[in-house]
Amino acid sequence: MALADVDVEIGGLPAEHRLRIIGDGSVDDDGKPKRTGTVWTASAHIITAVIGSGVLSLPWSMAQLGWVAGPATLVVFAGVTYYTSVLLTDCYRSGDAVAGKRNYTYMEAVESYLGSGQVWFCGLCQYVNLVGTAIGYTITASTSATALYKANCFHSGGHSADCGVYTTMYMVVFGVSQSM
Repeated sequence: MALADVDVEIGGLPAEHRLRIIGDGSVDDDGKPKRTGTVWTASAHIITAVIGSGVLSLPWSMAQLGWVAGPATLVVFAGVTYYTSVLLTDCYRSGDAVAGKRNYTYMEAVESYLGSGQVWFCGLCQYVNLVGTAIGYTITASTSATALYKANCFHSGGHSADCGVYTTMYMVVFGVSQSM
């Protein structure tokens, strides 16, 4: 049996919203391999993206803000997160929301909506954010390693022991391990 391009009408949709099946149906309407994600894999990706160092600092932040400002701030940031998520999902397809060109990367979405002139600025912002985050994690990891070293030192040598340590060594070790 020869493989051919077939137009399939779904639920009486007009011709511009028809699903195009190419070959044996193993590719999407844009010729890329068919996505195989499920609700469970999407949920797992969302959970791993949301649960991070920010969640670990949430109890401290709530304690600092109090019972009124803490939950109010949490609700405000939940609204901002929801709004930006809606904006990102609207940018998934350019033009028509059903049959428009898919934007597979954030940079493709920026180019299709803001033009190629803004792509460099978006890339610059993304890389500055990436470098800043890497520096922040390096400092945080070295501070945590130093705290563990001091706790071990005080536990084994008592509070009169000289447990001074420089964080630079831990920063270098963490940086080298991250670059491997």
